[in-house]
Amino acid sequence: MSVSPASRPNGTQPAPPAARPARPTIAELRAVCQPPAIRGRRTAEHWVGDLYQRRISPYVTRVLVRLGLSANAVTWLMIVTGWSSALVLLIPGPAGGLLCPVLTQLQMLWDASDGEVARWRSTSSPFGVFLDKVGHYTTEALIPLMLGVRAAGGVGSLLAGGPADAYRWTTLGALLALVIVLNKALNDMVHVARASAGLERLTDDAGTAAPRPGLVATARRMARFLPFHRLYHSIELSLLILVATLGDLVLGSDAVTRWLLIGLVVAATLSLVGHFLVICSSRKLRA
Repeated sequence: MSVSPASRPNGTQPAPPAARPARPTIAELRAVCQPPAIRGRRTAEHWVGDLYQRRISPYVTRVLVRLGLSANAVTWLMIVTGWSSALVLLIPGPAGGLLCPVLTQLQMLWDASDGEVARWRSTSSPFGVFLDKVGHYTTEALIPLMLGVRAAGGVGSLLAGGPADAYRWTTLGALLALVIVLNKALNDMVHVARASAGLERLTDDAGTAAPRPGLVATARRMARFLPFHRLYHSIELSLLILVATLGDLVLGSDAVTRWLLIGLVVAATLSLVGHFLVICSSRKLRA
């Protein structure tokens, strides 16, 4: 990926991949792997990336480059770490709820580094993009599924028959997973629809995403004061689970986790409906 000379610390063009050192410095990695086109994306950069992970990731990327790992290998690390963040919720007691946010943070760090490795080596590919989406879709579906099992008392409780309402919580977890995946899929559906209609790729700007003036636009502006539509990334989910785990620890029951699950299902459903209406009233599907 090329970057303008003005974005370079010394105003020079980046070296071609063949001329890049096998043991790059942090400055060299930042110049090639974190161009303004990446750091300035309106929607693709998560807030933890802006806050601190893009400051850390070049140090991780340098180690990965020196080890000779491919970008896709790093993406596989991201996928496995994401799955692990969900599966640890099956650990009884507070340990699972404490480990989950640690692993989602690590997942996001791998997610930043796999793109940086790809840009450093100029090995970006459709397969890499596909693997990245597999990682995020599956992780953000598995976390609510495992949260439902956790709210039901855990695997042991379910296998032993559990309380009469145990499967109510696993069903809510499955419903939450479905709604989250559908909400994520809406954005990909837009790209598929435009490609099928022979339209150019969407530009990542606020004007294109904004709905036409009216009730939907007003509701979207109001949602900025209570951005519950941002709660369904693995980072936010894991942080909410951490808070619920601490609440359960204080109360000595699973009550907070169960109320969290109910609240997430309601908010996710509202978010899905709102997202659908915003897309339909925006310029995204217009020629």
